Amino acid sequence: MALDTQTAIAAYEAPIKDLYEIGEMPPLGHVPRQMYAWAIRRERHGEPEVAMQQEVVDTWTIDSNEVLVLVMAAGVNYNGVWAGLGQPISPFDGHKQPFHIAGSDASGIVWAVGDKVKRWKVGDEVVIHCNQDDGDDEECNGGDPMFSPTQRIWGYETPDGSFAQFTRVQAQQLMPRPKHLTWEESACYTLTLATAYRMLFGHEPHDLKPGQNVLVWGASGGLGSYAIQLINTAGANAIGVISDESKREFVMSMGAKGVINRNEFKCWGQLPKVGSPEYAAWFAEARKFGKAIWDITGKGVNVDMVFEHPGEATFPVSSLVCKKGGMVVICAGTSGFNCTFDVRYMWMHQKRLQGSHFAHLKQASAANKLMVERRLDPCMSEVFPWQDIPKAHTKMLRNQHKPGNMAVLVQAPAAGLRTFDDTLEASRRG
Repeated sequence: MALDTQTAIAAYEAPIKDLYEIGEMPPLGHVPRQMYAWAIRRERHGEPEVAMQQEVVDTWTIDSNEVLVLVMAAGVNYNGVWAGLGQPISPFDGHKQPFHIAGSDASGIVWAVGDKVKRWKVGDEVVIHCNQDDGDDEECNGGDPMFSPTQRIWGYETPDGSFAQFTRVQAQQLMPRPKHLTWEESACYTLTLATAYRMLFGHEPHDLKPGQNVLVWGASGGLGSYAIQLINTAGANAIGVISDESKREFVMSMGAKGVINRNEFKCWGQLPKVGSPEYAAWFAEARKFGKAIWDITGKGVNVDMVFEHPGEATFPVSSLVCKKGGMVVICAGTSGFNCTFDVRYMWMHQKRLQGSHFAHLKQASAANKLMVERRLDPCMSEVFPWQDIPKAHTKMLRNQHKPGNMAVLVQAPAAGLRTFDDTLEASRRG
């Protein structure tokens, strides 16, 4: 099967305006003076439907190494919830701008390029990975750009994210869009997929190998659904953890070797004081959870790796059930940031506790190639119209979203569109 290739967008007529309505297509390459955006302001910090308000703002100007992208669709991630709440920190404390546009996933069309940009041109269809850096230190030139002192996440630590008609990114953030996917399917996967890829393959010598076993928390969510698929791609075994029995079938359909419902156990939250009666009760429940893993992997076979992101609620168990010499790799703390564990099992069993944060371009590109080659499913569960962007984040905050990944339409006038010609026709129909 031939891989997707870039094709030029044919010329079309459209009016020159200073502001276009959502879904209305400007002439290719014409940058209007203003744009619609869902903006957060410091004085509105709170839940999504309070914090995010639609505003008309000036369209971004770009620097020589930057690109302006017309956003067709965007992905919904928990960092949009954090940005709205202003927790654990306010994004304004970092970028110091008067408003913040969240959104760290997008598919779209290159609309303007800086004068030093060589790899991309106006009209290219792209997806965007969310890592930015200044590119001028030793980590960006021979090291790991994720260790750069200038590393930042676009749409969370920068004010110019994807919940607007146009977004401003560095040229190195762009990757080819899988043309077999719709705009919204293309928009929903990059952040979680690349994060999962680095967690599993980015921390030698504990990079995932064939035949190993991985415990995957939140197996039905965006991170978890990609972790399971990547684990399968590597010839390893995923043991998925869910909190709702209705999600079991979805997780198994992604290829998990087995599924555990954590509601059947009572060992969650911060670790009780070691040696206390409460610790003894916790330990007994944690051992039951470990036996549930053995029921899948085989008696005495602990997992080589734990794919962690809930944090506070699950970390004590994760650090216990990981095998001797194994690794707990964590990329978030969605249940809280005060992680506790029994250090005896870390030092005596020589376990590795590894933090992991998004991915650099090579890792993101390797993950994207798997999507372009149709080896992975984007697992898009829901797509929301432009006006429901805050509502989508509320569903995520309340953990009411369906298994998989959520997307929102921005300039794409309808769901299900795969080509620009179809998009332009739908835009003209209104």
